[in-house]
Amino acid sequence: MDRQVTPGSDVSRWSGVETVAAVRAGRTSVADHLEALLERAGAARTLNAFITLDASGARARARELDERLAAGEAPPLAGLVVVVKDNIDVAGLPTTGGTPALQGRRARTHAPSVRRLVEAGAVVLGKTNLHELAFGITSTNLSSFAGPVRNPFGTDLVPGGSSGGTAVAVAVGAAPAGLGTDTGGSTRVPAALTGTVGFRPSVGDGGPERRYHDAGHVLPISRTRDTVGPIARTVADVALLDAVIAPAPAAPPVAIGSLRLGVPPTLWTGLDPELDTVLRRRLDELADAGVTLVEADLPGLFDLNDQVSFAVALHEPRTDIPDYLAATGVDATTLDDIVRAIGSPDVAEVFRAVTADAMGPFYDDAVRVHRPALQRLYRDHFAAHALDAVLFPTTVLPAFPMDLESGSSSIRVGDAAPTGTFGTVIRNTDPASNAGIPGLSLPAGTTAAGLPVGLEIDGPLGGDRRLLAVGEVLESVLGPGPTPPSAGS
Repeated sequence: MDRQVTPGSDVSRWSGVETVAAVRAGRTSVADHLEALLERAGAARTLNAFITLDASGARARARELDERLAAGEAPPLAGLVVVVKDNIDVAGLPTTGGTPALQGRRARTHAPSVRRLVEAGAVVLGKTNLHELAFGITSTNLSSFAGPVRNPFGTDLVPGGSSGGTAVAVAVGAAPAGLGTDTGGSTRVPAALTGTVGFRPSVGDGGPERRYHDAGHVLPISRTRDTVGPIARTVADVALLDAVIAPAPAAPPVAIGSLRLGVPPTLWTGLDPELDTVLRRRLDELADAGVTLVEADLPGLFDLNDQVSFAVALHEPRTDIPDYLAATGVDATTLDDIVRAIGSPDVAEVFRAVTADAMGPFYDDAVRVHRPALQRLYRDHFAAHALDAVLFPTTVLPAFPMDLESGSSSIRVGDAAPTGTFGTVIRNTDPASNAGIPGLSLPAGTTAAGLPVGLEIDGPLGGDRRLLAVGEVLESVLGPGPTPPSAGS
């Protein structure tokens, strides 16, 4: 936060680190900076990135911060504008989950992650759109009031989900950073498809292993898998938010020549050919820069993950959503009320399985047998090969056309037969989610059509700050993410 930086002239492309430094140095006021970002928020709104844009609240907050700065106070994040996914509670604003039954439901308190950012001086610009109830990976929300989130690199393309609104708002410059949530890839997938950085912190088995503690303040899917996670345009900005949300000592500096990154063949198969070409070229660049790439597989990874994934994600909402509704206590909305009003056909189909508890018979084995086995697989893999992280394509394909009929469809990767959209897109992100280890998606170039692609690094449980430090080193080789055509240069 105290780095000496000289931001460029395009305020909407300032990083969070640059913004905080500029405000502290008096090169801009919080209010003036906010006005510049509100102009970019107009572009984000045309892409359906926002559900609630709180311009008046943000302006009042900016005036308050400028008065504090004039009086000699300097909150560590003063001037940092953030956006928040609309399943995370922000006091005074609706938490709709992008679903009709919750449209008028306002939060009474901040989620802890939001509270810590606000206490540190951040300005909340608004609540961002998402795949309805966060139960999807495209952000094609077909509820009547939200609408599909559109990718700024192609408005007929999906931005990824379920935190698509946050990723799009950050990509177009409405804010340098924001919060999403991640259950099976929902911060990392939209980051990969929009040229931004997405972070999923450690979850482990909860308790001290869980890095962010927001239970009861986020409309949930799964207590076992859910977490809030930052999205930004740089790893330094993700680290900036993380250091406030979960204060911890900074990781020691990382030398690129000391890095050992696993490259599991299982996660590098079945890729879109052009994405494969782009990312393998980046592997060569990393190796040339001094990174040791260790080709070592994770045997049985997908089979083991399949024993956990849907057994948990389709069983826990039956109790976790009612518990959240009761804890927030704003009105008498029930799970049945929510299910009856779902507007997206793909989400309605999922909730038929949830309410029928189709996965109930498999749940105990999933959490007591298969999930611990998956965690051991990763733990043993890191130890056996002395790895800092494993490195792989975040998604197996770049952004693809949205399905405005059902919200979901089958998709084709290369010459392979069509497969289900959801399972295909989260194929590489889901296993680490179930293991509860941290993951970071980095921009890693574009296809010939200019579509972003991402590389993910997953690290050992609890090694979040080290993983972010590794990410900063890799970013120095991979370079920044691309700027969307609509966001200017």
